[in-house]
Amino acid sequence: MMPARKKSVHGFSKLVLKLFLQLLKRTNKLHQPFMKLPVFIGIDIGSTVLKVAAVEGKDGKILAHVSYPLRIKVTKDGGREQSALELHRLLFKALSCLRRKTGNAWKYVEGIGLCAQGGSAIIADRITGRPHTPMFMWNDARSRAYSARIVRDYPPLFWRRYTLRDAPGAGLGRILWLKKNRPELMNLKNIYAGAGEYCYFHLTGVWCQDPCNALQIGCYNAVERRLDERLMALSGMPLDFVAPLRIGHEVHPLRTDVAESLGLRDAIPVVGPYMDHESGYLSALCASEKPLQFSLGTAWVGNFRLSRNTKWHSPFQLALPSLIDNGTLVVQPLLTGNVSWNWGLERFISPDINSALKQADAIFTERLLPLPGLVVLPWFNFTNPLGKNFHGGGAYLGMSPATDSSEMVRALAAGLCYEARRIFEEVKNRRKVDSVVLAGGASKGWFFRLLLATLFAPLPVYWSNECDFSGVRGSLFYFNRRFAMMDIKRIKPASDILQRDILKGYEYYYRVFEHVYGKNEYGQRITFL
Repeated sequence: MMPARKKSVHGFSKLVLKLFLQLLKRTNKLHQPFMKLPVFIGIDIGSTVLKVAAVEGKDGKILAHVSYPLRIKVTKDGGREQSALELHRLLFKALSCLRRKTGNAWKYVEGIGLCAQGGSAIIADRITGRPHTPMFMWNDARSRAYSARIVRDYPPLFWRRYTLRDAPGAGLGRILWLKKNRPELMNLKNIYAGAGEYCYFHLTGVWCQDPCNALQIGCYNAVERRLDERLMALSGMPLDFVAPLRIGHEVHPLRTDVAESLGLRDAIPVVGPYMDHESGYLSALCASEKPLQFSLGTAWVGNFRLSRNTKWHSPFQLALPSLIDNGTLVVQPLLTGNVSWNWGLERFISPDINSALKQADAIFTERLLPLPGLVVLPWFNFTNPLGKNFHGGGAYLGMSPATDSSEMVRALAAGLCYEARRIFEEVKNRRKVDSVVLAGGASKGWFFRLLLATLFAPLPVYWSNECDFSGVRGSLFYFNRRFAMMDIKRIKPASDILQRDILKGYEYYYRVFEHVYGKNEYGQRITFL
């Protein structure tokens, strides 16, 4: 018996030794290629957060990431602005921090991609990039009176003919406002640029803008896919006052001084600048061929692709050249978003947003939907359609003595999701998309995921734990499609009984909307002609 036992122990020892050697070999494999594989840096400059990440060049794994909040100054006259100098400082601080986090792998960086939120603007020195103004955010309201004059003189049909939407970009009115308030800046020594262009210039020394930024300025001809002198002339400034148009996946080398300061090799290719919804859509291609990508951020935005010969209409869409084919990428903002959601959290639960989110989870765990008859029209981001001199079109209807703060929160969440379904009803029903991919801050809420998965069934609805990095990943699509791909999981729709109640709630929402705002031209959903 003893020899057999000895043999067994000997065999067990050999097995342990073999496993140890395999583990050691695997550990070496992890460390050695980690030092030699190419690395790519993605940059996403959002409205409220700046994110950078290092992506490994073999399988697209995120090696390290850094993020910093971007402070927004709100003024009593409707202003919303950021410090451009602070943005520049935080960008290079984030890259320096990423360098420390990636260690030895930093020397193998082979490319950089950049995307940014659209509609922001500064006036900067054309040669040095030094800002002369704050960064005016997309929802800065101080120039609305000037935009209104342009709308009065040039009706929706004019804009539809050139831009495939019913209103001018806010930039034309903002330039007119700046001409009155800062006339000394209105010359070609300076340039009117967005956040993406500003940061791209400080990386490459080249000014160029994405088509969506040009559309939000108001100088982009979406039909002919070019900058348009006639449209820009409505601001009283020549076309050279804005940056040239980015062509496809445009690439320029990293500036020598920037490469030296960051410890990178000279002339690394930098691709961009992309609008964040362009890059976000590229990351959603991990789900299917024709996804509808929802970015549930400051504004809720749906992005999808149409063939170029498709005829359709939407008053607020942004129609861009697709980066996948010769079709059109439709960027469709909703007149609502996390501005509305955060307002509800702060007013009805707690001014502390983290505490409010925890309590909201408990509210929805108790019951997903509000009491029947309570509905929210969540147009918090829009002029009041019933009184155009007032800002804010949000409305609660159906309140009673039984309506408490929890019901108000439930109704707001449902209203946001119902509005998303309303806008994209025909896109879904006509099978223009084959899946839905959720991203952005609000997609972390399981209740939003459940509502949207139910409202868009039978389309598969997906979400990723990496939802915060969809823009970062999409900005690297040019280098390798795999870098843009996220790990996603499918969200199950609600149970049959709850699904019935959600759909009944949507039908009621739709009737209420049509009764209150149905005649407003900007309330039209996407329609196919």
